Amino acid sequence: MWQIIKYVLIGVAGGVLGGMGMGGGTLLIPLLTMLGGVDQHIAQAVNLVSFIPMAVVALILHFKNKLVQTKGVILIIIPALVASALSSLLVKNIHSDLLAKLFGGFLALLGIWILIEDIFINKKQKQEKEK
Repeated sequence: MWQIIKYVLIGVAGGVLGGMGMGGGTLLIPLLTMLGGVDQHIAQAVNLVSFIPMAVVALILHFKNKLVQTKGVILIIIPALVASALSSLLVKNIHSDLLAKLFGGFLALLGIWILIEDIFINKKQKQEKEK
């Protein structure tokens, strides 16, 4: 019973963050692997499958609020689909431990990038306000 509750709580945490636009997979994958004991490949597959309904709901809400810009979208969709297909073929040949380390490294770099960007943007905004 505890196992079911644990997975439900992990799903809720991923769903809430995904609904807020923070990228639920950023939290869902580590929670599934570290707390749920799920293999990295399975956790990433679950993330991809769970992303579909979250993306549909988010897209409907963004269209409703007129926040979707459709100009040039095909230039993003086609390369993303090709890269997704090629990546999925590549990843199936990578051992789960290495995949987990690569994903952790990616998250660390992403965190550093966001932190640096936030520091410089906030600094620039403060300078503009002082003028």
